[in-house]
Amino acid sequence: MQEKENIKNLGEIKKIIGDFKRKGRKVVWTNGCFDILHLGHAKYLKKAKEFGDVLIVGLNSDDSIKKIKGPNRPINNENDRAVLLSMLKPVDYVLIFSEQDCCTQLKELRPDFYVKGGDYTIETINQKERKIIESYGGKVKLVPIVNGKSTTLTIDKIKNNH
Repeated sequence: MQEKENIKNLGEIKKIIGDFKRKGRKVVWTNGCFDILHLGHAKYLKKAKEFGDVLIVGLNSDDSIKKIKGPNRPINNENDRAVLLSMLKPVDYVLIFSEQDCCTQLKELRPDFYVKGGDYTIETINQKERKIIESYGGKVKLVPIVNGKSTTLTIDKIKNNH
């Protein structure tokens, strides 16, 4: 499918980033489950893209989400989530990863900016990920969340209305 052309594996993304960096372009990385896309996700991704020239979204695999969120998640499978993300204007590339953290991806890709939602602080983000970013001079950026917009709230609303 044509919309999948920007869903890449780690090796492909590493090559793409190398090309961008040689041209002096800034690379932004963010990651998450992105289970049920909502307005908060869209605004977050738009803001993340503003930090650089290319936005790569690391997407937790179905198995990693089950370990993080429990056996009833994800609602949407990883392929559907990846295609939806890949079709959003701010997103340049999507990379599905199976670990519960993205340390491997950060070590390999060395993005200029690592973006997390404002529901985190510099102290509450994954400290291993933070140390990787800071080890080579990358910057951690926090983007404010949209209050009242989350996958958990959406799921709760559906449950309460049925």
